[in-house]
Amino acid sequence: MALYILIFLFEVLWIGPQKSYGENKRTNILQSLDLTSYQLTVVPNDVLAQTELEELWIDDNQISEIPAEIDRLSHLKKFSAYRNKLSSLPKSLFNLTNLEQLNISVNHLSVLSKNLGQLKKLNMLDINHNRITKLPESLGNLIHLRFLYLGGNRLSSLPRSLRNLKNLTYLNITYNKFETIPDCIGNMDNLIELRIYNNIINGIPNFIVKLLKLREIHAMNNKINYLPSSIGNLVNLRKLMLENNQLKTLPESIGDLESLTDLDLRSNQLTTLPETIGNLKSLRFLDLRANKLKSLPKSIIKLGHLEKIDVRFNTGFVIPEWFAELEQRGCTVFY
Repeated sequence: MALYILIFLFEVLWIGPQKSYGENKRTNILQSLDLTSYQLTVVPNDVLAQTELEELWIDDNQISEIPAEIDRLSHLKKFSAYRNKLSSLPKSLFNLTNLEQLNISVNHLSVLSKNLGQLKKLNMLDINHNRITKLPESLGNLIHLRFLYLGGNRLSSLPRSLRNLKNLTYLNITYNKFETIPDCIGNMDNLIELRIYNNIINGIPNFIVKLLKLREIHAMNNKINYLPSSIGNLVNLRKLMLENNQLKTLPESIGDLESLTDLDLRSNQLTTLPETIGNLKSLRFLDLRANKLKSLPKSIIKLGHLEKIDVRFNTGFVIPEWFAELEQRGCTVFY
């Protein structure tokens, strides 16, 4: 396989590529190399010799070790080793201080070095689907992070230092062991999308309503039994996804979510909805399946942008006459 890569590099650098691999056309210096799905078991030495590389993808191979010599690639800005067999990372990887994007998801990592904090130019870090139980405090040094993927690990807490991630716009902590939402998230002022589904979280805490730029909360498959009474402060929220939780009531202030387009409440324990739900002037989709509802507030008729409402699997639900009016104006009604 190393010989195959050597031939490949020879063709790119000396013969001239038939398709672009990100080479610098003026100097013929290779700057981008994609070795995805090459059935590699090691990173070829020939690759490590390309010291001007800025982008390297070795995704979907069988690589179990990143060589210590990786720091020869000091110009790397993007490095992706998604879906390999890595169980550890060399200390030298964290000498690549020009890295802006690092993807080491879908591997066998159980520990992350505190040296991760040296990669201060990172704006995207993906460690999804590993075996990590604890994150280093130094992660809070990565103040330029915008996207942070921590899903599919064994985490139950986050370092308090993550409150420093003021530029974070997307956070994914799904498929972990969180019982509560870590309070450091309350300091992530620029957060736009929060994904916390498939944990054992019991509620949405009050500090979440300080995140005024939030547009999406994906919190399905938890044990959430309450929303904060001030949930209506999230005036930019567009999606609130709460399927398969333990909600029995909704706060009146939910009607203040004037930007909300999608509200998924299926498979909860709701017996009533507040009249204020009729104030959700932007709402397009309302999923109420598999609750304990017997009726709905007539204020829903005021939802002029509603495209679909689903109330199936509510035992004993009485179909209101005004459903016909919703259907006449083009709204899909499932009951």
